[in-house]
Amino acid sequence: MLTTILGAGGPIGDELAKILVAKNAPVRLVGRSPKPFAGAELIAADISDREQTIAAVNGSNVVCLLVGLPYELAVWQSVWPRIMVNTIEACKRTRAKLIFFDNVYMYGEVHVPMTEQTPYAPCSKKGAVRAEIATALMDEIKAGNLTAMIARSADFYGPNTKNGVPNVLVFETLAKGATASWLVNAMVPHSLTFIPDAARGVAMLAERESAWNQVWHLPTAPGPPTGKEFIEMVAATFGVPPKYRVLSKPMLRVAGWFDPRVRESYEMLYQSAGPYLFDSTKFDTEFGITGTPYSEGVRIVAESYRPSV
Repeated sequence: MLTTILGAGGPIGDELAKILVAKNAPVRLVGRSPKPFAGAELIAADISDREQTIAAVNGSNVVCLLVGLPYELAVWQSVWPRIMVNTIEACKRTRAKLIFFDNVYMYGEVHVPMTEQTPYAPCSKKGAVRAEIATALMDEIKAGNLTAMIARSADFYGPNTKNGVPNVLVFETLAKGATASWLVNAMVPHSLTFIPDAARGVAMLAERESAWNQVWHLPTAPGPPTGKEFIEMVAATFGVPPKYRVLSKPMLRVAGWFDPRVRESYEMLYQSAGPYLFDSTKFDTEFGITGTPYSEGVRIVAESYRPSV
């Protein structure tokens, strides 16, 4: 069974490829410039182009859409719908099953645990894009045109994860003995999905026939720590003081004048202002596992920051 990963080279894609290669399963990695990966076939393609997407997917049994676009609203609004249409069409032509790796932006500001039944109520422009493409995929499923599923993750952290917010704000700084940062409010719980758990969850869902044509929340440890508690765990692992500062909305608005990445992130700060609770009970019950405990995940990530001997 050939699994094709669209958007190879990211942390989730790399972890998923490791799992599949370890099982001696055929794997195809697709990206603009896919990097060599032992045991996997490589195809260079731009999946915002319809014909390139169709060619890249041809012959696949399962397609995993794991693309990460530049964090720019204009790019998201222009490119994401095109990528989804192209991928759906490619999967229809080759009769491949599709797994879309998604986030929780479409839920908007939620004050209770987010589940697969949480309605779409985006309160951000990026969230509106995610709601649009997720709805487009589910409409195809409901119409019987495609076998697919959506697998969602909370904010994530993991080893060798350059773009994970906890990695950038907490692990990288505390590994150097510097002051960590947290967004908006460090006194509320914030769920985080451990990247190896997310990849393992995708692989398990792909193999479970009854899992298709649904939305799933990937395994995420219950009882999330507050930002302060998370920083204290990381600091203890590194053996450094848990020094941190909270980056307030006014501070980040000013920073956004000079840094487009911060400016693009500003509309998403509602996720950090109050409790951010991600519930993966459906997955945990179906498969009999749950996410890696935060203490263990933190230990594993911290090890990836230690100098190799």
